Amino acid sequence: MKIIVFGATGNTGKRVLAQGIQMGHEMTAFVRNAEKLYDQLGEHSEKHVKVIVDDMMDPVSVREALANQDAAIIAAGHAGQGEEFVRIVDNIVSQCEMEPSFSGRVWVMGGAGLLDIPYTDWIGNNLPGFPPEYKNHNRNFERLQRTDLDWTMMCPGTMTDSREHSDSAHLHVTTEILPVPMQETIKDFSEAEVAGHLFSRFQELNVAYDDVVMCMLDHLELEGSFKRKRVGLAYQSNIAVS
Repeated sequence: MKIIVFGATGNTGKRVLAQGIQMGHEMTAFVRNAEKLYDQLGEHSEKHVKVIVDDMMDPVSVREALANQDAAIIAAGHAGQGEEFVRIVDNIVSQCEMEPSFSGRVWVMGGAGLLDIPYTDWIGNNLPGFPPEYKNHNRNFERLQRTDLDWTMMCPGTMTDSREHSDSAHLHVTTEILPVPMQETIKDFSEAEVAGHLFSRFQELNVAYDDVVMCMLDHLELEGSFKRKRVGLAYQSNIAVS
């Protein structure tokens, strides 16, 4: 497939490029800093990636870059950038909508705080104590809900350089809800109590960058099971508990 990566020099984006190359995809990197990208890729991989150096806030450049691409992975920016982060995502999504030769398959990075908390009507980002900048992910999610594109929002917890779990653990993937088990009694908690409970369990949501990236690259087909959904990831033990 032809895949374009926005934010290709970041922790997620650079891994998308590396894994995409290994899988035989035609990769395009949209970056601001070509030297940084080439340092990360090395001479061998450099030959397998088309590089576009431009401004992600320039509608014309982004739209031209999307021409004839099968999928776009938006790994650019972060919630702490505030309005700039929201505008970056909005511009790329808007150009995906407008470019007729783009297939319409889009992955956007979010966070675990966007996922529904089982047995409640809440998401983490709306609970007391959660960093207010996380609500920028809410705004990006709202933007996606207004488009007809075939999108998925990846919502991991803290991403790590390597797996922190043993080989006996497998990757548990959910759509819409948090990927960790919750007791039904949580429905009787106050908002503050739910927030405290989640804070105490954040480590359960740690997941390796490579596993996040592989999940995205394994689900690039149009009309797939993740279409227009939020996706959560966590490790679960393969060892049965008696």
